Amino acid sequence: MALKTFKPYTKSTRGTVVIDKSVLWKGTPYKPLTKGQNFTGGRNNNGRITSRHIGGGSKHKYRIIDFYRKKKNIKATVDRIEYDPNRTAYIALITYKDNEKSYIICPKGLKKGDTIESGKNVEIKIGNSLELKDIPPGTSLHNVELIPGNGAKLARSAGSSVTLSGYDGDYAILKLSSGEMRKVSSSCIATIGTVSNPDQKNIKIGKAGRNRWRGKRPQTRGVAMNPVDHPHGGGEGKTSGGRSPVSPWGQSAKGLKTRRPKRSDKLIITRRKKRNR
Repeated sequence: MALKTFKPYTKSTRGTVVIDKSVLWKGTPYKPLTKGQNFTGGRNNNGRITSRHIGGGSKHKYRIIDFYRKKKNIKATVDRIEYDPNRTAYIALITYKDNEKSYIICPKGLKKGDTIESGKNVEIKIGNSLELKDIPPGTSLHNVELIPGNGAKLARSAGSSVTLSGYDGDYAILKLSSGEMRKVSSSCIATIGTVSNPDQKNIKIGKAGRNRWRGKRPQTRGVAMNPVDHPHGGGEGKTSGGRSPVSPWGQSAKGLKTRRPKRSDKLIITRRKKRNR
């Protein structure tokens, strides 16, 4: 889908870049596959803020996505492609031959009227789901399970995908977009193709108000606070904080490794690329 810019009639429209959603479904979502959400404003059950800079935003329902592709070897037809306010990717409403409906993450190139299927011995084409051991190496995949039967966990956001590099015994070797190479059981389910909406990374918010629509509240820099409010606060004149970056509670915010050793470490062949800070 194309990007859309605006004539600079106002300061906000001058810098705004959004995605043209004219080809998406313009009606309401399929009601039986939606449910209400509780917006907490970042507060826990005691009313204390545990996650800052959250609040407000447009009210919207959660769309129930089928990350399992449970109905095997039953063909389904794509009814429509929809916008989902809960994620960056688009979603597709599909109808199976037994008239059951389901939402799935929409891959790039899937169109209304296309037929898809999941299960064994299905065709290798966009939107079809099958086990990794039945997919040829070099194929781009999304919605990949980490544990068989546990639902898709990898490559679910807009424009993301993983590449099937090969096999090692009972494991498939995947190359993630982060640069990480890891093993996953070859019995895990994956969907062929790349996730839709790759232009999501090119949008520009344009104005502060649009972030408020999305439920994001403003952030105040620690160096602009007083010492009583933040470790970076205070000082005569404008300062850089005077120490390594930390959170308001003193925990290091840069360079500190927070990942605990996991049993899955043995399945990681190559670690992801380090970001340039």
